[in-house]
Amino acid sequence: MTSGLDELDPVIHAPKRLAAMAVLSTASTVTFPFLREHLQVSDSDLSKQMSALEKAGYVAVTKEGRGRGGTTSYRITRAGRAAYTRHRKALTAILGG
Repeated sequence: MTSGLDELDPVIHAPKRLAAMAVLSTASTVTFPFLREHLQVSDSDLSKQMSALEKAGYVAVTKEGRGRGGTTSYRITRAGRAAYTRHRKALTAILGG
């Protein structure tokens, strides 16, 4: 049995990113405004957090339209789902669950 510390994912471990991954793991796609309201963060903060997840290959971004009428949506990737599952298991091991 391991402590779980080695399995913690530093990209997902940040609280806002962990919350975003939790939402994305239960939905097919999530829009930027929904995620911003759910996490109660600013536009720039959400963009920063989602860019980190996208750079890691954990989320895919879809942009439709341009300007004020444009829509940005996110979905969790296969790699993101696997990383999120490993991270959850590690947290459970650490917390003794």
